[in-house]
Amino acid sequence: MDECIRDKIASHGNISFPKFLDLALYHPTLGYYARTDSQVGKKGDFYTSVSVGPLFGKLLARRFLDWWEGNGKPTSWRILEIGAHDGKLAVDILTTLREISSEASETLEYAISEPLPRLRKAQRERLTPIAKRLHLASSLSELSSSPLPGIAFGNEILDALPFHLVEFISEEWREVHVGIGEEGSLELSNGNHASPLCEKLGNGFPENYRTEIRTNFRAFLESVRSCLTDGLLLFIDYGFAAPEYYDTQRTTGTLRTFSKHKAAEDPLDRPGELDITAHVDFTDLARAAAQIGYFPTAFSNQGSYLTHLAKPLILSGAFEEPKTIAQFQALTHPAHLGGKFHAIELTKTGSVPPEVAHRLAL
Repeated sequence: MDECIRDKIASHGNISFPKFLDLALYHPTLGYYARTDSQVGKKGDFYTSVSVGPLFGKLLARRFLDWWEGNGKPTSWRILEIGAHDGKLAVDILTTLREISSEASETLEYAISEPLPRLRKAQRERLTPIAKRLHLASSLSELSSSPLPGIAFGNEILDALPFHLVEFISEEWREVHVGIGEEGSLELSNGNHASPLCEKLGNGFPENYRTEIRTNFRAFLESVRSCLTDGLLLFIDYGFAAPEYYDTQRTTGTLRTFSKHKAAEDPLDRPGELDITAHVDFTDLARAAAQIGYFPTAFSNQGSYLTHLAKPLILSGAFEEPKTIAQFQALTHPAHLGGKFHAIELTKTGSVPPEVAHRLAL
């Protein structure tokens, strides 16, 4: 991958950071996500809520069933998972839906958008035995030709969207590019003026303040929306509302790399071998959603969100098994995944609850 990036720079000059990410993460054969499907879990590079056990999927399934029942029980509906990895979360969701409501399960199409053939193969092998109707698409546009009512969701997918790196130097914003240094190694260098890119940030930042900007939320959400006639969008990821994300004390941004559960900050170290990510600006996401007619109706940390979903189970005594209790604690404890991640729901209601608007600083 290092040589591939060098060749690109040699042919076209310094490349933008989004282009670098596209190569390092999504190159069809050399990119990080194309290498293996074992990046997640104890033996991989990072944990997700799915790694904890099936409870995460069980709780999401109950939320999706609530949506189906509250919207007239459509006779044909879709759950679209974006970034399904190897399909383990889909198994937990489908299994739970089948256990709770045969009617919902029989009328459901479970769709996944996955550009990598290797992952689609793994998903097909895992899901074909349990999914009544399975649609594995290579892109969201493939699903947009036959939209259905339902839910589109992604767990840790927004942080994987490419982002720009910007730096505040001499009272102006500059975009950070990837080039080749004098000694022949890859290096980050200041490139174009980034004032239009950073218009929402304004000035007043410390010298050499570096952060990340995503400009692709609207295009992404439009692609997702096109796959549904109507429905719910749900995203769970690590991130902040804008005031916290761009706090002047956060001088080096949120960019991180992950390998074997160890975090680092050099994105140029072994490109293609490490995950590269940055937190999500949920305020920016909500504003992009509003531009296409979707509005945030729920926003909270994962602990609060999943506790709300689990409340009926807790009251019924279904959380008596030690294994289930341990999973719930790992998913919701503020010191663990419950405080690290946030969940946002977007719908076409056009009415943003005051507490959600306050949390997102809208």
